[in-house]
Amino acid sequence: MVNQMGWMQLSQWVCLALTLVVFSRVTAGEEVPERVDFARDIRPLLSNSCFTCHGPDEATREAFFRLDERASAVDEAGVIVPGDPDASRVVMRISETNERMRMPPPDSSQPPLTLEEIERVRRWIAEGAEYREHWSYTPLIRPAVPRVERTEWVRNPIDAFVARKHERRGVEPTSEADRRTWIRRLSFDLTGLPPSPEDVDAFIADDRPDAYERLVTRLIDSEHFGERMAMYWLDLVRYADSIGYHSDTSREVSLYRDYVIRSFNENLPFDQFTIEQLAGDLLPDGGPDQLVASGYNMLLQTTEEGGAQADEYLAKYSADRVRNLSDVWLGSTMGCAECHDHKYDPISAKDFYSMAAFFADIQEPGVGRRTETPILTPEQEAEQRELEELVAEVRRRLQAAEAEPAEGERAAGETAGAASLAVGEVGEAVAGDAAEAPAEAADSDLAPLQEELAAREKQLEQFQAALPRSLIPRSGSPREIRILPRGDWLDDSGPVVEPAVPEAWGELGADKNRLTRLDLAQWLMDPDNPLVARTAANRLWALVFGAGLSRTLEDLGAQGEPPTHPELLDWLAVEYRDSGWDTKQLLTLMVTSSTYRQASLASAELRRRDPDNRWLARQSSYRLDAEMVRDNALAVSGLLVRTIGGPSVKPYQPAGYWAHLNFPKREWPQGQGDDLYRRGLYTHWQRSFLHPSLMAFDAPSREECTAQRVRSNTPQQALVLLNDPTYVEAARALAERIVREADDSPAQRLDFAFRQVLARSPDDEEREVLLGLFQSHAEHYQQAPAAAEQLLNVGDKPRPADLDAGELAAWTSVARVLLNLPEGILRY
Repeated sequence: MVNQMGWMQLSQWVCLALTLVVFSRVTAGEEVPERVDFARDIRPLLSNSCFTCHGPDEATREAFFRLDERASAVDEAGVIVPGDPDASRVVMRISETNERMRMPPPDSSQPPLTLEEIERVRRWIAEGAEYREHWSYTPLIRPAVPRVERTEWVRNPIDAFVARKHERRGVEPTSEADRRTWIRRLSFDLTGLPPSPEDVDAFIADDRPDAYERLVTRLIDSEHFGERMAMYWLDLVRYADSIGYHSDTSREVSLYRDYVIRSFNENLPFDQFTIEQLAGDLLPDGGPDQLVASGYNMLLQTTEEGGAQADEYLAKYSADRVRNLSDVWLGSTMGCAECHDHKYDPISAKDFYSMAAFFADIQEPGVGRRTETPILTPEQEAEQRELEELVAEVRRRLQAAEAEPAEGERAAGETAGAASLAVGEVGEAVAGDAAEAPAEAADSDLAPLQEELAAREKQLEQFQAALPRSLIPRSGSPREIRILPRGDWLDDSGPVVEPAVPEAWGELGADKNRLTRLDLAQWLMDPDNPLVARTAANRLWALVFGAGLSRTLEDLGAQGEPPTHPELLDWLAVEYRDSGWDTKQLLTLMVTSSTYRQASLASAELRRRDPDNRWLARQSSYRLDAEMVRDNALAVSGLLVRTIGGPSVKPYQPAGYWAHLNFPKREWPQGQGDDLYRRGLYTHWQRSFLHPSLMAFDAPSREECTAQRVRSNTPQQALVLLNDPTYVEAARALAERIVREADDSPAQRLDFAFRQVLARSPDDEEREVLLGLFQSHAEHYQQAPAAAEQLLNVGDKPRPADLDAGELAAWTSVARVLLNLPEGILRY
């Protein structure tokens, strides 16, 4: 028999042995097994394979038990027996070799669990089958910053959370990137534009200890920061310049885009940004900016089709708004509850239509054209009032003159001079109108008072016609909203619902008569609402790391992917909320971390163990978004027009691309001058016929919310970079810079070209290949001057007459190669 002291000694030896085993596994690069977590490890499996029949949707539930609730799963005899997987029916059924008995059934659409997943379920049950609320719905509490061994690597709390994961996985972080990489990465991430060679040189030479932080501050304070952030936001809210359905006609909403750019540049707090968009028109002290912001409610797809059913489309509009709101702010797929209760998340059909009722006050036709509203600044409002008063005054005088003929004669004489002055004020167009007036009016005693009136009315008309306009909602008596059984707009048998938030997520305004969009916006941004902060923080992380801590940016629900670093995500979400929703502050924290500063190149062993970079032991490398690919080419060529804001523009597009755009038939009215060289952000966004150059690089149609774009790698992309007029013209503009700005020798000119495009010098192999290309093409174009002229006349930029055509065409060929290099369109 072992005495008490013996047991103590034995236990100490066991603990020591276990410690040595764990240490040896960590140092050997093996992962240390963690306790199975329901929210992270089990709920996603059950959601994917079991919840359709044993989840939240009562209509499809079978066998009278639920696996999404512990009480049902454990109380139902033997389904789950905590601590005893062998006695648990759920383990028996998912492990069954007989297909007729196995769950999920072979004929269902749900995938069977793998052996590894079955073992995970067994471990979870053996450990007690603890349930935990889905991670994204739990209250937000700031986690403690962990203590780690590698303290010298930790620059801010982000690094501490990441370093703890490194230590648990037994990996080392990758070394820091070089300064050239840093400035390119930061420039693209924070402005969407490449750094100039001068900026690169200045940063590399800056030996101040805070040089990196100074660079971050300069870029995040750039007016182009708002443009870069707008690309991400406009994808979310499905901003487009056309209505989408049927004829897909154009509409004017560019003021909303300007509002978004300005809001990010001014660092408008995210809660205010949200409230102004959802309910800016309902704010008692709202001005023009808030009205424009409320145009968010009008960005959905609409129809002008003559035979369309108004009630059908009003139902579509309601559903569209609920889907987008839940996607943008809640990271939730509420759209799944339009036809039935959500099969995976705690969202009922009643919740869906109750959310739709928040938007029932918007007065709009089910079918037909929406009228844009003039948006006036306070100064313009004052000017319009003055013009309206002048028109009213002249009308009063004219009416008085018509009523009293004798008085009218005197009035006519007294106002003749005023009429002439009014004509002068509004220009030749009004003078022409006056000249065409009937001779009888000219001879009348009232005639001078009548060209004065015509002149003032013309002046007011011209003023109003020049005002910027945008779609904004008009609030009025709410429409009746009913639950539509199976989402059928023809079935009005469902109960009427009032505005309300999903029951599982709380209650709102029980003491109010009827809730409004303003109440909804304030509920979203309430500090106790955990979904908005987690959703927003996760997406901001994805902007500067390439992927979210939860990879499913559009869905933080049961079908989404749990975060790889849940404590870090919660810390960021709390930091964002508690900072007053300071977007620039949170992004600054992210990009100044050691985690962000790592190189994207990593060892083969690290890539083998963590191919998707989920442990954040290196930076990510990926292709630039479509607009940035275009902007980069225009910037390095010197063609880019950096004007901020304004109406959408129409750069080069293949002839006939709109041939099938009907009702009515239209042609692409190509822009001129500066409009050809604006940033891709400002390109006209036609939903049904997206600009083909942008589409080739995976820009979305924006018919629905896009939280993360696809990043494909296709031959068509290389062909766009090689042959699209935008890129050919950029190449010849760059070639002109090479010839004019660089020294005369081909080698020096090639160095100049590399510095403009890639911010580095060519290596020996690149130099040999490209100088050989230049030489062979120079000889070719000297012998084929017509081919040189054809190349040099692509695009509207005038061909320089003072440069040798053959030499310029040869350098254009070199520039086309450089603009097609993967390195030039990658963020790394």
